[in-house]
Amino acid sequence: MKKEMTFKELSVLWIEEKRQFVKRSTISTYSVTLEKHINPHFGDYTTVITEEDIQTFVLDKISAGLKLKSVKDILVVIKMVYRYGVKCGVMENIMWDIKFPTSQNQRQQIEVLSITNEKRLIGYLNNNFSFRNLGILLCLHTGMRIGEICALTWNDIDIEQGLIHVRKTLERIYTTDNHKRRTEIVISNAKTVCSVREIPISSNLLKILKPLKKIVAGTFYVLSNDDKPLEPRTYRNYYKSVLTKLDIPMLKFHGLRHSFATRCIENNCDYKTVSVLLGHSTINTTLNLYVHPDNNQKKRCIEKMLKAIK
Repeated sequence: MKKEMTFKELSVLWIEEKRQFVKRSTISTYSVTLEKHINPHFGDYTTVITEEDIQTFVLDKISAGLKLKSVKDILVVIKMVYRYGVKCGVMENIMWDIKFPTSQNQRQQIEVLSITNEKRLIGYLNNNFSFRNLGILLCLHTGMRIGEICALTWNDIDIEQGLIHVRKTLERIYTTDNHKRRTEIVISNAKTVCSVREIPISSNLLKILKPLKKIVAGTFYVLSNDDKPLEPRTYRNYYKSVLTKLDIPMLKFHGLRHSFATRCIENNCDYKTVSVLLGHSTINTTLNLYVHPDNNQKKRCIEKMLKAIK
């Protein structure tokens, strides 16, 4: 390996090494991040990228309107490539201590359906059956991700045990063919080890699924009831049309997952169980996203503690 190498050249070698160990969708994400954000800025750098360089890059990205999480994700890729360069002896080992604007570090409020709108939506889905409507209902009852819903087949639904087996996810990824970037749909293993899970089917949902299981083909996808799946982009557009029809304020499809988790927490489900149902890697993810005690809850907690002491 040559002694001097640009960051862009290094990133190509790093991608090839990573390809052996991670999913195609992950490689796609890395490649797009490098192409769109990192290499235009650091591609020609050799030997060292200083803390000042990275700090300026981070602040510029935030000023350009990128969300803090997106900037941090980009920073993770930079660090991985750079560490690879240090290991190969072409980058100087240096530690960065990056600061982020305080206002950007404030917790963002997640968006969920109001209870009134959730009841309206469930009522509509129950009274207007279609396989696409069933998918929205499934998400409200299980908290599944859109990629998991799109990859779900009838074989993944076990009526006898009353369980939905979440094993796969479907997504559209970027690929490069003859230096031309294109997209393709891939179905791969679930997002993480914890994402592979079993979700109990509620009694109301079971009444809908049980007669359907008797007549559908097990290998067909639930959303399309066909051997060809529906992709997330198409399904998001359909979901938006349902909200528009019902005059419900627009909410991202992922908001259905947030709504499921929020309703569980509001009804005093234990946090570990909610975390497992959602397929989170750690309970901390669940706590940070959904457990935000208000002042009344804090007051009740203190009063309960003092009552126990008395």
